[in-house]
Formats: sequence, structure tokens, C-alpha cells
Amino acid sequence: METSSPRMTAGPREAAVNCSPAVAANAEGEEIEVLESTDVLPVAPEDVSQWKSLFDKYDPENSGFISTERFRDLLAAHGSELDPHKLEVLLALTNGNADGKICYQDFVNLMSNKRSNSFRRAILQGSRQLKGCSLRDEVGLGLSQRLVRHVAYETLPREVDRKWYFDSYTYCPPPLLILAITIAEVAVFMYYGFQLERLVLQVSSPSFLKSPLPYHPQLRAQAWRYLSYSFMHTGIEHLSLNMAMQLLVGVPLEMVHGALRIGLVYVCGVLAGSLAVSVTDMTAPVVGSSGGVYALVSAHLANVVMNWSGMKCQFKLFRMAMALVCMSVEFGRAVWLRFYPPAFPPCPNPSFVAHLGGVVVGLTLGVVVLQNYEQRLQEQSLFWIFFCVYTLFVLCAVFWNIFAYSLLDVRLPPPP
Repeated sequence: METSSPRMTAGPREAAVNCSPAVAANAEGEEIEVLESTDVLPVAPEDVSQWKSLFDKYDPENSGFISTERFRDLLAAHGSELDPHKLEVLLALTNGNADGKICYQDFVNLMSNKRSNSFRRAILQGSRQLKGCSLRDEVGLGLSQRLVRHVAYETLPREVDRKWYFDSYTYCPPPLLILAITIAEVAVFMYYGFQLERLVLQVSSPSFLKSPLPYHPQLRAQAWRYLSYSFMHTGIEHLSLNMAMQLLVGVPLEMVHGALRIGLVYVCGVLAGSLAVSVTDMTAPVVGSSGGVYALVSAHLANVVMNWSGMKCQFKLFRMAMALVCMSVEFGRAVWLRFYPPAFPPCPNPSFVAHLGGVVVGLTLGVVVLQNYEQRLQEQSLFWIFFCVYTLFVLCAVFWNIFAYSLLDVRLPPPP
């Protein structure tokens, strides 16, 4: 009989049934936040009816509960038909249950890849009684499964979260947001590359800023430019560095956290970048996706540092050093370009402040979004604190753009 697990059809696995997914490095005393929802994901009707009949067999009173002793008997009789990871979770639930009873609703929630409050109790109370087996020790995995496992170790600090993500990820929906943004940026770059007849230092072309996409201080009333500037780049060297960091960090994060969360961090970084330029570098234009890219990369690096002992990605120190080197090289190039004599004065070269705006977003809002890959954002008080601070910054920057330029009598370069 097949279960509702998306991993049952992936191939045989060798895993011990007496090990708990809740035991990871530093799992002792670790606080694990999970969803506390009563919603049940849909499972195949025949599976529901079959498991319901088995549950009813051990629940003749039809109360919806069975004792943990009877539940162990059920697992002993039919546990071989379950996915090994699901069996680990159910064993942890049984050993950690302080009430002495198992609820059918909790059972269905777990079978449907939906965590519940009972799962939290099992992790916090019963996980230490069982041995843990690492997801890295899994054998007989296909290429797609190895990719998911690699992504889990790259982005998640807890073994229990890595196993849960590995079991529940189905590539539906696929991680297309970062890929789509990257393809759009390449398409825009190639279009202007052929139009301007140059691929390196396109910003030195007199027609570069005439596009409707870049942010320019004289055109700050055109609100779309605070976001659309991210699709323009100063040259192939600028695009290449941003694209490499965007794909290497953004796609795995999107696979784990979803397009909504990653898109939120990315867009907030892009918007913060242009607004930061309009406040601190008032005469300069800005182009490039560095605000969004730096928001994602800095959030990920901060998450790795904060959970250093739990992160089990290979060569994590080397990877982190390489990421910092790439960020430093790209930022240094932007600073050099900003103070390099402009090809068409009095308009200065594009500003580098957008990078710093993205970093601030990543270290605040981004870190909160990545802290727990499945806890709902609306349930995180710290998320709302940072989001409100971010919203206040946006409102202040809008008023600054409306009034400050005239009050300070800023001499702006002519429009492109």
C-alpha cells in the first residue's frame, strides 16, 4: 500500500526505523518553531480510508483517539508500509506523548506532510529518547533527490527541518522567480548592448540613461524607476557578478522558502536601494540589481553565521569567504565607477549606495524571513517589527523626495 508521501515512489532507501528526525547537532534543548494549524493537506482518498479503517480497528469506541500502546501495535503491524522518515516522526510522537493518547487528526496531519502542535510536542519531549540518523547517510537517491538534499544542507540549520523539507518538497511550483528575473535582466542587457553597440561600460554611452528604466534624480517622479532600474546594468562585468550571486544563492533559497518570501526580500532590497540613493546621494542615477541581490546574499550569510554549528554545508567557511569576496569586488567596482570622472558631465556615474540599502534589508527583514522556513510570516512578531520599520523608512523617503530637493536647493544634473 502506498502512502501520501511524495518520496515513496522515488526509490528504495536504507534507513533505520528506530531513529528520530528530531535529533540533530545541538538538538539538546533546541527550541523549534512549527506550524500550529489544524488544516489538513489533501491525500489520496483510498489512503485515507485505509488508514482510517486501521485506526478504527484500534479504536472500537470510535472516539478519535487511541492509546500510545495501541498506536505502537499499529506501527509494529503496518510500519513497514510507511516512508521511513514518516515512521521516525510517528515513533517520536508516540514516545513523546505525555497524554497517553494519539489523535487521529494529528496522525492524518503528519501523514499529509503538515506539521501540527502534536509534532512540536514530540520534538521537544520525545526526540531525545531515540537515536538520530542523518539525512546525509541516505543511499540510493536519484539525481533530483540528491539536489534537494544538497539544497537542504545549504540553507537549513536543523536536521529535523532538513528531513521534513526533503520529504515534502515536490518541485511544485518550480523555483522560477529568480530564474525569470535573471533572464529578463540578460534580455534587457543584450537589447541595449546591441542598441548602444557596446557590452562593457555601457554607462559611458550618451544614450544609456535615456532608457525608461534607470533611476535618475530629475525623473524621480516616475515611480516605476525605483524598481525598474534593477534591470539595467553598467556593463557585462556588472551583470555577470550580480547574476552569479543571484543564481547561486537565490535559487536554493527560493526552493526552500518559496517565491513569495524570496520575492519579498528581493523587491524590498531593490526599493530600499533606490530610495537610499535618493536620500544620501541625491544627484546620482542608479542602475543594477545589486539592492535585491545583496539583500538575499546578506540574509543568507547572516543566517549561516547565526546558526554556524547547525549548518552542515560542505566547505561553509570557504563558501562564505568566496561570497564575501564577490560582494566586495562588485561593491569596490561600483565605488570606483561612482568617483571616476563621468564621460558626460555634469551627470555623475551611477551610485553605489543601493548596495548598502540591500545589505540593511537583508540583515533585518531578510534574516527574519529565513529564520524558520515554514513558520508563517504573519505569526512572527519580529517580522512585523522590521516590516513596520521598513514601511516607515519608505514613507520618510517618499516625503524626502517630494520636499527635500527644493528645500535644500539641490543642483541636479540635466535630464538625460
